[in-house]
Amino acid sequence: MLRREFALRSAPLLLPALVLVAGIFGGYFLLGYSPKEVVWPQGEVCYEVVVVSEVAEKARTMGMDAVIVGSGHKLKCYVSKDGRSRQLQVGNRLQLTSHIEPNRNWQHGNFNYRRYLEVHGFSGQTFVKANHWKRKSDSWKGLSLWQRVKLHFLCYRHTLLERYRLLGASDAEYAVLAAMTLGDKTAMTKDLKEVYAVSGASHVLALSGLHLGIIYVLLSMLVPGRRFRMVSQVLIVLSIWGFVLLVGMPVSVVRAAVMISICALLSIFHRNPVSLNSLSLAVICILLANPVSIFDVGFQLSFAAMVSILLVKPLMEGMVSQAYLMKHSMLRWLWGVTTVSVAAQVGVAPLIAYYFGRFSTYFILTNLVVIPAATLILYLTLVTLLLPVTAVLLVKVVEGLNAILQLIATSLPYASIEGLQPTVLQTLAVYVILISSCLIFTLLAKR
Repeated sequence: MLRREFALRSAPLLLPALVLVAGIFGGYFLLGYSPKEVVWPQGEVCYEVVVVSEVAEKARTMGMDAVIVGSGHKLKCYVSKDGRSRQLQVGNRLQLTSHIEPNRNWQHGNFNYRRYLEVHGFSGQTFVKANHWKRKSDSWKGLSLWQRVKLHFLCYRHTLLERYRLLGASDAEYAVLAAMTLGDKTAMTKDLKEVYAVSGASHVLALSGLHLGIIYVLLSMLVPGRRFRMVSQVLIVLSIWGFVLLVGMPVSVVRAAVMISICALLSIFHRNPVSLNSLSLAVICILLANPVSIFDVGFQLSFAAMVSILLVKPLMEGMVSQAYLMKHSMLRWLWGVTTVSVAAQVGVAPLIAYYFGRFSTYFILTNLVVIPAATLILYLTLVTLLLPVTAVLLVKVVEGLNAILQLIATSLPYASIEGLQPTVLQTLAVYVILISSCLIFTLLAKR
């Protein structure tokens, strides 16, 4: 009797979960991860490329992403640092003479950098000496229509980043502002990345569902939707995808945009927009468009966080009386942030331990700071682009966020547990236990 009751009550969660898991594992085994490796010529060759990313200054080189004109292959390109290479920017067309090498198999823990590059479309890498390149006229002839469309958006992003540099922010403040609002991490130093990683705030630097959710709420307030709901939702979704193109279409943002698009469509027909079914549909759509996304660490983390929020957050909400929370707005906000933070951390912790060997212990405290700060920064950024006089306030908010996270990462004891290296089997076992526990507690809560 109990077994039958469990099956009936858990079916709404279990069926979409089983379909999703079957689709993911089926795609994994069918795909077999066999990317087509490009065979590069031996020795140096002469070719033309177009720069398709912001140029990052490194110790001895200027690093950038580049697309080879004609073939469309994407390279990690490093040019000797000098006065000329410092002037390079997105959209420039260059003639290079260099030796192109396959992606190197560099690993840190279980994180495979070569696989990361291949999943993100990079076919190789090259180092170009100072006197082995020259600028050509900035023509995009030879690139596909889709590549030219993306370049138009990336050039506009570069214009916005140049406006950021005029705000009077320090290097650290500019780096965080650029990463958090426009997805450009080229200015992030190793030390600054470590502060955000140890404190458990790295997710706020990687554009994802949090950022698009904030933007969706803002657009919903600006676009009237009560009388013309379908039109308003279409306008909001188009704006969201415009932002996705603007920030370079990273996988985490595409996943979030697909999810928001599905939720907007479901809301038009008065269906539950946030559910395991809608998440499953979003994931399947992404994998159909780009099957190798399943190997992307950001995609895996985003998916795990969303599933955990959908499964764990409702269980935690039942621990506190909703009637009591409705009477205390501040406590309701604190409890809401806490439940989302814990639920998301439960979902991503095994993957973070597997790939990066670390666990941030103060993630609840960190999220109580970064979630409202990220919301305020996104809103103030829009205001500042319209009214530059508010730039001082925006810079102060970013400065305060950096200072607080620096304090958490360096002053609080045991801010991060290092050296965790679970195996694939152990990681999968943890997720099986977590999902089984959620289903059991969901059944008990409904009895």
